[in-house]
Amino acid sequence: MTATENRPWRGVLVATALPLNDDLSVDYDRYAQHCAWLVENGCDGVVPNGSLGEYQVLTPEERAKVVETAVSAIGGSRVMPGVAAYGSAEARRWAEQARDAGCRSVMLLPPNAYRADERSVLAHYEAVAEAGVPVVAYNNPIDTKVDLVPELLAKLHAKGYIHGVKEFSGDVRRAYRIAELAPELDLLIGADDVLLELAVAGAKGWVAGYPNALPAASVELYHAAVGGDLDTARKLYRQLHPLLRWDSQVEFVQAIKLSMDIVGRHGGRVRPPRVPLLPEQEATVRAATEQALAAGLA
Repeated sequence: MTATENRPWRGVLVATALPLNDDLSVDYDRYAQHCAWLVENGCDGVVPNGSLGEYQVLTPEERAKVVETAVSAIGGSRVMPGVAAYGSAEARRWAEQARDAGCRSVMLLPPNAYRADERSVLAHYEAVAEAGVPVVAYNNPIDTKVDLVPELLAKLHAKGYIHGVKEFSGDVRRAYRIAELAPELDLLIGADDVLLELAVAGAKGWVAGYPNALPAASVELYHAAVGGDLDTARKLYRQLHPLLRWDSQVEFVQAIKLSMDIVGRHGGRVRPPRVPLLPEQEATVRAATEQALAAGLA
């Protein structure tokens, strides 16, 4: 059994954008094709129902069907759904739904309805871990206001509640502290624009945004970075960074969907309350995407 089979959250897992029809209903056929296309282009799997997948504005029926569609398209071992919810019981139900659909791992934010304290965070992850499917924590203190600092991650890991962490704080120094406190906890790159820094620091995977539009070049960048081919990695990183930095912006969903449209994939519309990019934002994304196309990165 390979490391990726044993730890299916390793490698390049794309936090998938969700294609919508003109009436803003989910286009499940197109989503299945997108998941398959990502794997064909070298990605190791997908993360449905993350922020990029607009899970917050899906109905429960849509959210479940998105997971089932991904599993049908590429197999459950390649699918790590986001199971975030305001309540621990609901998050656990989403973990059970993912487990029953055939997924072999899930990704979980800390409680995010309020600024949870450490005891609440521990209880939340304990409750979801009881679903019996390995949990990867998602640290996004910018949006959740709850920071899974290295010391807290080490406690969660020591108790067996989490097996990895998607690190989105942007503080690359944490990689080394996490490795000291919890050496068996897998660090996953959580923001596209710190990929090289966290890869060099020992990351085991990348929960990625921009491979939705540029999978092959993104996969090449990741493997060069974690493999120590820094000449290749630095060149690609410099070429892609004008796009990768959008992953850390408020408008990341709209930006990535626009890039998908430009390269000939269906990005399409977003559901409210998200609104289209401003003209100057659209022009910036369009120019950077077209520059990537001209460089042969699509």
